[in-house]
Amino acid sequence: MTNPYYPIFLKVKGERCVVVGGGDVAERKVRTLLGCGALPVVVSPSLSSGLRSLADQGMVKVVEREYEAGVLEGSRLVIAATDDTAVNALVVAEAGERGILVNVVDSAELSDFILPSLVQRGDLTVAISTAGRSPALARKLRTVLEQGLGQEYGELALLLSEVRGELKRRGKKVEGDTWQEYLDLEVLLRRLKQGEREMVKKELITSLARTA
Repeated sequence: MTNPYYPIFLKVKGERCVVVGGGDVAERKVRTLLGCGALPVVVSPSLSSGLRSLADQGMVKVVEREYEAGVLEGSRLVIAATDDTAVNALVVAEAGERGILVNVVDSAELSDFILPSLVQRGDLTVAISTAGRSPALARKLRTVLEQGLGQEYGELALLLSEVRGELKRRGKKVEGDTWQEYLDLEVLLRRLKQGEREMVKKELITSLARTA
């Protein structure tokens, strides 16, 4: 069976993103959006203590009333996180009219996109999806990966970004297959744990530059 979802990472930095709902689920969605640099707008007559705190700090804008048509104008995306199916349906309808991507929590059928389980280590993000069929399995796999991917993976991602940037600065183009040959994860991660970061970086730049 063909997976109906096209996996992407969407840039939302500086974008207005509406979350309809004020409970714990809405709060989690808002915090994720904040972590991506979005400008969340919460629409709800009541707020969780966490959302109230974020609002008091000026981190989110709050429209403290029931959802009404028009509030989605100018939004990049919208998440319907209420337990009222009628309200969620209205949000979906307005989003469709305005051409705005919409996610309805716990209803993949009504959603334009679904949100994966995430494992994050610095700039390294691993997204896990079951096409909305088994969120429990996605969460379980996330737990397994969290145990296997230590923080050193995030450090390695940052180091390799620096290596890539230096090679580009020197005008050196390294083919993808060559990168793969030099990415001995077991060795690199062990050396990072041993505090050899700068040495590893220097060696990679020198070796990869020779291949370009």
